[in-house]
Amino acid sequence: MRGVAIWVWLVIGPVFCARAGEALKEQAPEWKAGAAAAVITPEMPLSMAGYAGRKEPAEGTEQELFAKALAVEDRDGNRVVFVTMDLIGVIERLRTAVAEQVQQKYQLPPHALLMNASHTHCGPAYGRDEAKTYFDSLTQTLVDLVGKSLDGLEPATLSYCCARCGFAMNRRTPTEAGYRNHPNPDGPVDHTVPVLRVARADGTLRAVLFGYACHNTTMGFRKWLGDYAGYAQEYFEQDHPGVTAAFLMGCGADQNPYPRSELPYAQKHGRSLATAVEAALEVNQRTPLHQRPLHGPLRSALEPVVLESAAEGRPDFPYPVHVVRFGNDLAVIALASEVVVDYSLRLKRELTKPDGPAIWVAGYSNAYNNYVASQRVLEEGGYEASNTPWKPSLEERIVGKVHELLGRLNP
Repeated sequence: MRGVAIWVWLVIGPVFCARAGEALKEQAPEWKAGAAAAVITPEMPLSMAGYAGRKEPAEGTEQELFAKALAVEDRDGNRVVFVTMDLIGVIERLRTAVAEQVQQKYQLPPHALLMNASHTHCGPAYGRDEAKTYFDSLTQTLVDLVGKSLDGLEPATLSYCCARCGFAMNRRTPTEAGYRNHPNPDGPVDHTVPVLRVARADGTLRAVLFGYACHNTTMGFRKWLGDYAGYAQEYFEQDHPGVTAAFLMGCGADQNPYPRSELPYAQKHGRSLATAVEAALEVNQRTPLHQRPLHGPLRSALEPVVLESAAEGRPDFPYPVHVVRFGNDLAVIALASEVVVDYSLRLKRELTKPDGPAIWVAGYSNAYNNYVASQRVLEEGGYEASNTPWKPSLEERIVGKVHELLGRLNP
């Protein structure tokens, strides 16, 4: 009898264990999430990024600059870390240094690291030779920040929602002399405020990642400032103690905040955006109806597409395209450099399906090589087209790569 029992167990044991393992897996939390933040305000005099007319270094701090990290992990152990920064952009040297170290220290591959800059024009020109000490410190801070977010992983639920905010306005006004940098109320805009909601296992709010498509340029004085995006994060965290709020910059290359040039406007725009985030979360609604729960698997892909320069002597550019997909519920598309709003509008129009994921398009991610105009903007001319001239094929190349990567990540 004992031999029979052993034989039976050898036959059915593996099946039983496999099914038991699957049952335990189904009972495990679908997501884990961790968030961390660090001040990255320079402690030494540095030149400021964004406006060439400012020759003198910053003369003080109006608001602390921050870097934040949001780590998410599905039940299969797939991870992605979003790193957001109050900086002008993600220069290649910074991206490379951080990506190499987090892969070595935390086994996080490059496609699982999404770096995004708020494009504040009141941050440091951190890539210059005289900023080497700050650059090295910034790199170490970001690497440590990724580690802290991963160390803080805990059971969580994720959902996506969105609202609207209206202070962004297209800044390309047609005139007899061509397109001028001037508010154009009839120009294309994307007023969507996408929000990733992260809740603890008990349902309390842990973190929010939110976006908007608008230049972060209400101010251009010589003080460190996160501008409207900095105030939006600050105000939301003040109103929701213990919650980490992080900003993911959208496709705002041809969008400006209006009115501008006075600090109270930056604060008002920040308050408007923070309120829009609360509207997306359906704060104080008894029964939320617009939250889209996110399910796995979590998948990501990061690949370059070559943009051909139209300027003699200027090299072509390997332009990184990044896609992070949360099952069939949400796809975050992260494009590099200063991307005009046409890309966000087109990709959402082409990729949004009734039975598919919500589409969130960010710019200013993973690389910073000035402007990326659309074919329309290149044909019209103006600042965004002439500042960084590309061959007209760039839009189809970028959009085609997004379609390719998103399809490859189908769950």
